[in-house]
Amino acid sequence: MISSLDHLIVAVEDIDKAEESYRKIFGLEPVWKGAHKAFGTSNCLFNFQNTYFELLSATGVGPGASLVNEHLEQNGEGLMGVVFGTDNISGVATALREKGFSLPAPSDGVGGNFNNNKIRKWKNLFLPPELTRGLFSFVIQHTEGELPVSKSYGASSIRKLDHLVIQTNDADGLIKIYRDVFNIRLALDKIIERWKIRILFFRLNKTTLEIVEKPDDQPANDKLWGLTWDVENIEQAHQRLFSEGVDVTPIKKGIKENTLVATIKSHTHNVPTLLIQHLE
Repeated sequence: MISSLDHLIVAVEDIDKAEESYRKIFGLEPVWKGAHKAFGTSNCLFNFQNTYFELLSATGVGPGASLVNEHLEQNGEGLMGVVFGTDNISGVATALREKGFSLPAPSDGVGGNFNNNKIRKWKNLFLPPELTRGLFSFVIQHTEGELPVSKSYGASSIRKLDHLVIQTNDADGLIKIYRDVFNIRLALDKIIERWKIRILFFRLNKTTLEIVEKPDDQPANDKLWGLTWDVENIEQAHQRLFSEGVDVTPIKKGIKENTLVATIKSHTHNVPTLLIQHLE
């Protein structure tokens, strides 16, 4: 049903400032900068080997602008949404309805690139609250136009998303959605005794959705928390970031065996951000 983690959305106040921040973090140029006129938003996209990253700001009037402004008012800048990809959005809609969920028909979307006037089109399927549980997420199928690919991923640049961290107060309920409804593979379900937490790993298009459970007595709720980006050479990435004026912690061994990690402390626009290198 769901074939990919298509992209991540970060709400920002100033799209130009955020673009410059993430040029430094990623070590890459954005591949797209444009607008969704019908939604009242502008965006800047960075493309990676397994997903893309969208900076989104309100620059007009429309449902998208209202959503961004609401997020900024309530939470400030930061991770706003996760978008799942499919090659058959009508099939996804039919399958969800057959499982008893009520949802609207897929809607059309279009965006233009300021740099070359190229157009991309897609279809969106917005999910009901019982599937999103407080997390802004929807399903997308790209129908026309291509998102350019970055020309190269250097040893010091970000090349792919390693994992997305989501916090939940109801891991069992999330399994029923991601595994049983969306058919995303559950690769790990484990209690970490020393931290007294339960973690889940879902695998999707060479990306991990890491779920961290923190139970409470509130209704089921999920929240985007942070991102871990894969680099080929973390020492070179660290040096590049330092030279760009980005605050980054010293490199250390990761919790996972044969990994090195460093935390980016500035320029993230309130997105907890970790770098990781998987050693051979």
